[in-house]
Amino acid sequence: MPKFDTRVQELRYNVLKEIVKHLDKGDLNESFYDIPKAVIPGPKPSMRCCIYKERAIIEERIKIATLHRSSMDENIIKVIPIACDECPLGGYTVSDACRGCIAHRCSEACPRKCISFDESLRAHIDKSKCVNCGLCAKACPYSAIENRIRPCERACKQKAISPNPETNAASINDAKCIHCGACVYTCPFGAIVDVSYIREIIEMLQKSENNTKYKVFAVVAPSIGGNFVEYKNGQMIAALKKLGFYDVAEAALGADMVAISETEELVERGKLTSSCCPAFALYIRKFYPELAQYISSSPSPMHAVSRYIKEKYSDAKVVFIGPCTAKKSEIKHPNVKPYVDSCMTFEELQAFIDARGINVAELPEDNYGSYAGSFFGRGFAKCGGLSSAVQETMAEKGIDFEVKGLAVDGMENIKKALIQFKKENCEFNFIEGMACEGGCIGGPCNLQHQIKNKLTLDKYSAVASKNITENVEKKVE
Repeated sequence: MPKFDTRVQELRYNVLKEIVKHLDKGDLNESFYDIPKAVIPGPKPSMRCCIYKERAIIEERIKIATLHRSSMDENIIKVIPIACDECPLGGYTVSDACRGCIAHRCSEACPRKCISFDESLRAHIDKSKCVNCGLCAKACPYSAIENRIRPCERACKQKAISPNPETNAASINDAKCIHCGACVYTCPFGAIVDVSYIREIIEMLQKSENNTKYKVFAVVAPSIGGNFVEYKNGQMIAALKKLGFYDVAEAALGADMVAISETEELVERGKLTSSCCPAFALYIRKFYPELAQYISSSPSPMHAVSRYIKEKYSDAKVVFIGPCTAKKSEIKHPNVKPYVDSCMTFEELQAFIDARGINVAELPEDNYGSYAGSFFGRGFAKCGGLSSAVQETMAEKGIDFEVKGLAVDGMENIKKALIQFKKENCEFNFIEGMACEGGCIGGPCNLQHQIKNKLTLDKYSAVASKNITENVEKKVE
């Protein structure tokens, strides 16, 4: 069974796997130019015009994967310009369906007079004048004018991506970017990437000297239940410990904590939006600042369980592992930074395990011990999971409060919900927002994005404790 959905994911994995090997050997700098040759052996190109360009792009990937630190104040989503040269410019384009009619409705409809006709009477659009209003497409009787949008631009609902006016390569407007990573997964050429902290994570593990200097914890997102489906979850816990982590905690335990605190806050304030998805919260702050006052003050599940670990072990360091690129931005927030030291994705974890040659299928099962989450905590991986947890918490605590909740996923649905939320007569008092379609299980750095992965997640959740309050109380003394 293939590990990933696309060859782009596989390429990222192969690069990271080589990086880990050389970091373990301690010769990454000396072997910098050997890695592209290992990933692209040649002699014929496999993806682009020539192996030299392929290898040059690999070099850029290595830089992005090894020269960043989680303390750096910059966008964690990057464009590799030399990799972004294959997509045609977006916008309205005349297709072969143009019949060269004499009505010229397209030209008459164009307010900028962008359309001209060649000798065969076929229409042409002057891109230097066109503002993509779409009036010509609406006027064409043959539907011969198409709006061709680059995949990355189509994926970004905040319109943070546009062509660089000089190179035509994709360019990210940091003021609009919410770090959701939709463009990372969507770009068919892998030209948009998230920065990697794999180097600092390996160095952190090495300097711990087998957790004798300090303890390094792994905190895994609930959506791990829908990834690594060929292994048992207990084997993945064992694999993480074999990588050098002292112990493994579920962010689902933090989700249980958040369910309780967010329920209490909703009852107290009467109107609230969730704060678990960092991309959703950032979207509100950037595009609907007047609604920022309603964002829950509760920490994210990652933040909550990491804080619990560090309060328990003063010498602990914490690495979060999940499917989310926005988490790499969240860990730099002043409120989160003291508790979460670094972050990596499931893609990076797969590369880490394979680079070390760990046969997960042969490992005996381990468990989360006192760091396990409940059924409802694990449900945070899917849209609606938090809402269910809030309802469950109210039932467990006997709270008499009517929750008029709305669970929304995907930025287009979120935008519609927030527009309604602004109105005085809004019919709901709680919004659970998740930037990725389906929730975290649809995040950009899941290994795969298939129905069977969601079914596996359901099975993973079903075996956990069914009581949120009891699960938290018996673990948190």
